[in-house]
Amino acid sequence: MNTSAPRIHVIGAGPAGLMAAERLARGGAQVVVHEAMPSVARKLLMAGRGGLNLTHSEPPERFVERYGPAQGLVEDWLAAFTAADLRAWADDLGAATFIGSSGRVFPRAMKASPLLRAWLGRLEGLGVEVRTRSRWTGWRDAAQTFATPDGERTERPDAVVLALGGASWPRLGSDGGWRPWLEARGVAVTPFAPSNVGFDVAWSPVLIDRFAGQPVKGVALTHGDRTVRGEMMLTRYGVEGGAIYALSAGLREALARDGTAMLSVDLRPDLSVEALAARLARPRGKDSVTNWLRKAGGLSPAAVALLREIPGEVPLGADKLARRIKAVRLTLTGIQGLERAISSAGGVARDQVDGRLMLKALPGVFVAGEMLDWEAPTGGYLLQASFASGVVAAGGALDWLAQGGRGDA
Repeated sequence: MNTSAPRIHVIGAGPAGLMAAERLARGGAQVVVHEAMPSVARKLLMAGRGGLNLTHSEPPERFVERYGPAQGLVEDWLAAFTAADLRAWADDLGAATFIGSSGRVFPRAMKASPLLRAWLGRLEGLGVEVRTRSRWTGWRDAAQTFATPDGERTERPDAVVLALGGASWPRLGSDGGWRPWLEARGVAVTPFAPSNVGFDVAWSPVLIDRFAGQPVKGVALTHGDRTVRGEMMLTRYGVEGGAIYALSAGLREALARDGTAMLSVDLRPDLSVEALAARLARPRGKDSVTNWLRKAGGLSPAAVALLREIPGEVPLGADKLARRIKAVRLTLTGIQGLERAISSAGGVARDQVDGRLMLKALPGVFVAGEMLDWEAPTGGYLLQASFASGVVAAGGALDWLAQGGRGDA
């Protein structure tokens, strides 16, 4: 071991923390990773259960727009570690990737566990030490403190990368418990809020009993001036799914401001009102309304159920019915909590870090991943930015130390 190498500790073993550890080790540092849970990357493994969506293949100029108000922060990360870089990295681990029909990028194995095993093997080969059940508890004077099965442990590394996650899915390890320790040291933290999450709707008992758990596919959802096409899942409490998640920031803000949020659902976005009305003007014959809507309108049973949630009878006039199908208005009455959210908004305020992701109030302490105040929809955007922020934080720590910044972090 090179005893003259800088000692850098990474706190948090999710995608951002492990990527920072790899880059630091390749840069010549002695690296220790601390993870509070008994095993690493639990949220990554959970995300990979339905197919690990690593990134997206869309052009960079559109990619960065997915980060909304945080675009100015995140675009520098994406320049440092692009979607192509992430695919090459995964391929090099033996987790060859492919682009799906939606433009999303997945490992061919469609799972996180093979990639994670190969990654941990690589980190071990680079000399990275991973300590599980090592929970960061803040600082005592200049020392980092950790709760471990063997009691409290203190460390005085030359630099630290914090990658403790946000506050969603807290049972997997990211509970936002670090917030008071940073605030006590002068770091501003924006309160956490659920992102990529479902919303409440006061459904009728019929919809809950017969259609909860069913998707409504190929719809266009509009809130304010934003329209998103995709799939919406009907649940006992309301709605969720990729198209909902893409609008979650605006819907969350409307709920906080007005107490409710309006969502317009176009059940047949591929047809104009006129074209749909022409189909619905055909003779109904002996078909029930539901069968007629399925045949002439191209609506699934779940879509018909959604249409019936609007108070009053379903209009049978072709033009009025077409307009209703093209604009089913739902009133969202609430939002699911952080414990059910895929990710969280809020965290370390964007103006608290410099371009190297070092905390301005705490020289030698760098931050990566969902700890920072940014959010993005599902579709590969969350993981891409998390990986990329780990790359930037690691590069920042190495740069800071190379410029003589060594000392207790």
